[in-house]
Amino acid sequence: MSVQLHHLLDGLDQIAPFSLAENWDNVGLLVGNPDAHITSILLGLDPGLRLLDEAIARGANTIITHHPCIFHPLSSVITKTPAGAFFEKALSHKINIIACHTNLDNSTGGVSDALAWALGLSNLSPLRPGSIEDTGAGRIGVFSPPLPATAFMDKLFQTLQLETIQIAGRLPEQIRTVALCGGSGSDLAETALQRGADLYLSAEIKHSTARWAEECGFCIIDGTHYGTEQPVIPFLQRKIQALAATNNWPLEVFLSQTERHPFIYKHRHNSI
Repeated sequence: MSVQLHHLLDGLDQIAPFSLAENWDNVGLLVGNPDAHITSILLGLDPGLRLLDEAIARGANTIITHHPCIFHPLSSVITKTPAGAFFEKALSHKINIIACHTNLDNSTGGVSDALAWALGLSNLSPLRPGSIEDTGAGRIGVFSPPLPATAFMDKLFQTLQLETIQIAGRLPEQIRTVALCGGSGSDLAETALQRGADLYLSAEIKHSTARWAEECGFCIIDGTHYGTEQPVIPFLQRKIQALAATNNWPLEVFLSQTERHPFIYKHRHNSI
């Protein structure tokens, strides 16, 4: 059975309904033709030339990313800029680009659920509930039994695949209740404390929020935007593979092998 792009979009709407996206966001098909036939799919967090080149090399004519390639309205497409070169290459190679951004953040089984499950948390509920049951921003859950701080940090480093982690406030000796939000979630820190979390894990924590945590004696961990969102990509792959199997779609769904954390870690005595 040949699969057209609009079939995939309908399936993605079941996995992470596009209606759950924030009103400022831009999700769904951003580049391409809904009637195009899909060869294979490449998944990644960020739309960029490296991911696009990988799709071309692997014969994938459809890319699904978490972050949208068109976020702010475009007034021009200058092809010598990275964004312009991306659109020029995508269009010339007839590669379709789909974004599942805040709809995947807010959906059941989305970004924060994937992070929580990777850490081993259970009894999950939305940190800031949405209008539909079990949807909303962030998650709060528990370790049963509670984890000592050392065991928690080992699990955290392994899950986020990071060499260093920034912590504000006091790390508890025993950790039972954890609130988290994959991606940028500084604004949910106070909610995490109010909900009784022992600590809050997110990314792009504001300086003022870190100072607030110090004053409150509350622990906030900045696991980086990439680190806290990356667990959802293989999870999304499995969901799309299951969708393809259910519908007898002959589709290969690849994870990017070239995408890396945008930041590297330099220690004081390392050579530049």
